[in-house]
Amino acid sequence: MKTPVHLNALRAFEASARHQSFSGAAAELNVTPAAVGQLVRTLEDWLGAPLFLRGTSGRARLVATEAALRALPEIRAGFDRLALGVERLKEGSLSGVLTVTVSPAFAAKWLLPRIDRFQNICPDTDVRLDTSLKPVDFVAQRIDIGVRYGTGHWPGLAAEKLMDEEVYPVCSPELLREHRVLQHPGELANLTLIHDLSMDEHQGFPTWDAWMRKAGVGGARRRGLRINNSAAVLQAAIEGHGVALARSVMARDDLAAGRLVRLFPAIRFVSPLAYYIIHRPECANLPRLAAFRDWLSNEANGV
Repeated sequence: MKTPVHLNALRAFEASARHQSFSGAAAELNVTPAAVGQLVRTLEDWLGAPLFLRGTSGRARLVATEAALRALPEIRAGFDRLALGVERLKEGSLSGVLTVTVSPAFAAKWLLPRIDRFQNICPDTDVRLDTSLKPVDFVAQRIDIGVRYGTGHWPGLAAEKLMDEEVYPVCSPELLREHRVLQHPGELANLTLIHDLSMDEHQGFPTWDAWMRKAGVGGARRRGLRINNSAAVLQAAIEGHGVALARSVMARDDLAAGRLVRLFPAIRFVSPLAYYIIHRPECANLPRLAAFRDWLSNEANGV
């Protein structure tokens, strides 16, 4: 049997099945739902068989036929191999676009202040940042590499530890001058505590309650400010709105610049979570990805 030449139609079918709608596929492929529907019909005509169940009134989502469901894993694997093949055509050069996924806070507080150094090393590589806390589909969203905070397990992706992290209280120098008697962690009860909710649903994410227990003064059941972005947590502390429980990787530059002061440095609390470089295993040796991965490791180790 001849290999089908309807690659655009196959892509439209695969995306429609994954999103269970022509409109979702259209948004991903940057075309109209009508164009996706026409491509799918073209493929069905070529095959001589339907790919989605039709004729049921009130159906909210597309439902693939049994034959289509059996074929989808092979089609997706084929597109993955095609994408990898295209990348390997470029293996002799560092030029091109490198798409990097990181959280908004990590981009603001760690990556962006350093990215010029990578661009000086690899001037022909254009870095495209995708800033999101949500899980991403590396294939569908054409992500090359990322940095994520967690336990090191992301299905289908290789993970290499980049940095461990401590958590500790920080405040602005002005706030510390106003409260000169901060000599014991229990005295934090008199101040507003800034809570980081950015990874609140992740079991093991350090909280004020956990730090207070480590310090031997019970939980943090007192007034506070709650923010779901780690960079904004630090900015609130810089502006004197209270004491933040800082993540050391995020706070490093603000401490060095004197915008923040670490409190109670004798109390060490190492986070059970860490930063990891993540990418698809089959892409590990692509030049742009390898160069960026090595640069990240060197930056983290102060090389």
